[in-house]
Amino acid sequence: MGRPITERRLARMREVLARRQPDLTVVLENVHDPHNVSAVLRSCDAVGLLRVHLVYTLEEFPELSENVSGSALKWLELVFHPSIEACYRTLRSQGFTIYTTYLGDPARSVDLYDLDLTKPVALVFGNEQRGVSDEAVAGADGNFVIPMMGMVRSLNISVACAVSLYEALRQRRLAGHYARPKLSPIELEERLQRWLEREGRALPIELRTSDPSAASE
Repeated sequence: MGRPITERRLARMREVLARRQPDLTVVLENVHDPHNVSAVLRSCDAVGLLRVHLVYTLEEFPELSENVSGSALKWLELVFHPSIEACYRTLRSQGFTIYTTYLGDPARSVDLYDLDLTKPVALVFGNEQRGVSDEAVAGADGNFVIPMMGMVRSLNISVACAVSLYEALRQRRLAGHYARPKLSPIELEERLQRWLEREGRALPIELRTSDPSAASE
């Protein structure tokens, strides 16, 4: 049993979990630079994502720096898939619409700011050099680009992900998505227990309950 958590820290965890967005996710396909992956995970936590999906068929998943990720690994669920097809099947079974960041034919892509990111959406980001695979593009529901007004054609993957996620945050805040919990009381308590375990903490005896739904009353 770990050391007891303070009431202030516990309240902070509950507040964050109440804002988690299980219907917004990111897919990383063969992104190999550990600093990029860590920075992406930090942005995902900051925007309130619950999980990140990972497809590593051509690269090894990198060893991550806690200094860059800001310990975001503790707060996110990482889901590995054997292929992009398997990843897409999982996402579609959960009701997600899938968009890739495609820099090929502009006629095949829409502007980021024209996407409705208040619906269940998965945003796919590809390898630093190769971009998303042909399979990822072909299997997606659509492709998007971040508008560029300068000479460069693209952003670093971690920057592109942050820009995209914060547009989702903007839309979702306006739509009230962060104002009400999307996790059920039982799911929230289960996630809380996982977080406590990862921190090596324990609920004080007086704060424990055998009925997770009681925490929301």
